[in-house]
Amino acid sequence: MILDKLGRIGRALILFASAAMMLTAAGGRHVIGKIPVPGDTGWDYLMADSQGRRLYVSHDKEIVVIDLDTQKIIGKVPGSDVHGVAVVPEVGKGFVSCSDPGSVVIFDLKTLAVTGKVRVGDDPNAIFYDPSTKRVYTIDRGSKRVSAIDPKTGHVTGSVEGLGGRTEHAVADEAGQIYLNMQSLGTMLRIDAKALKVTATWNLAPCEQPSSMEMDRKLRRIFVGCRNGLMAVVDADNGRVVTTQPIGKGVDASEFDQARGIVYFSTGADGALWVFHQDSPERYTLVETVKTAAGSRTMAVDQRTGKAYLSAAEFGPRPETAPGAPPRRAPMIPGSFSVLIVGE
Repeated sequence: MILDKLGRIGRALILFASAAMMLTAAGGRHVIGKIPVPGDTGWDYLMADSQGRRLYVSHDKEIVVIDLDTQKIIGKVPGSDVHGVAVVPEVGKGFVSCSDPGSVVIFDLKTLAVTGKVRVGDDPNAIFYDPSTKRVYTIDRGSKRVSAIDPKTGHVTGSVEGLGGRTEHAVADEAGQIYLNMQSLGTMLRIDAKALKVTATWNLAPCEQPSSMEMDRKLRRIFVGCRNGLMAVVDADNGRVVTTQPIGKGVDASEFDQARGIVYFSTGADGALWVFHQDSPERYTLVETVKTAAGSRTMAVDQRTGKAYLSAAEFGPRPETAPGAPPRRAPMIPGSFSVLIVGE
């Protein structure tokens, strides 16, 4: 009995030590650097091209291009009210979504020179390339539609119309399906990427106002950041909400580090980066919460190094608001815009 009890204690200690080692290996992240970016305007998405070794940072009137290895600015792509970037290396082109009122700027990946522009729906926000259909897709919030672009010709080849709510982030599974958050409806759409038809609508409760989205394409799990302070993991095959866990407010980016099994959510209201370990398709453990900066809501992760990049700025006191008027934004301190680097 005593030996059996000692054996059980020994096994428990080994399991505890193994769990502690896993958390230690995955933890310890903090802001390890900052890349100053000129200009005192707002921002939206960042996109890390880990193969091409470039970081694309939206900065209102331009996309700032940064070398991921040297952390130096190597050029800019002009635009108007820019949001996101998609790159298609096989045709040597990049694509920028702009709300002007709604177009995509096309640029050369080598020279960063603008080579074209195509009209899409109003207020295109998310933009991404799907290698399975060889199309670039924009999520057009103003027009409540999805537009498909042939990257070779730069022409719109089709669209999904009349989606009936505020569209937000989207991902392609690269196997023929697109998944789209309908933020105002609390739902997720599954769209046939080739036929451009909605094939399923899933309620994401208890997730409210689904915003950010990323995907584990191997295990068929979608990671959704919800504006009511939750993260949700969704089964890509049937829309089942696998699990939810609390995170901060103001989430606007999700990223998945496939090699390290890490899921990130950035929340701007509390200036934090929430780091979860994927223990299994059904189980996710909060490893740590990294302090970033107030307003740092968008993010990209370099899949090669595991470093996360977040846009940030410093702000002065919020101006007083007149009775009945909407709250005024705090002014950005001139010269404070930068990209934070989070690593171990």
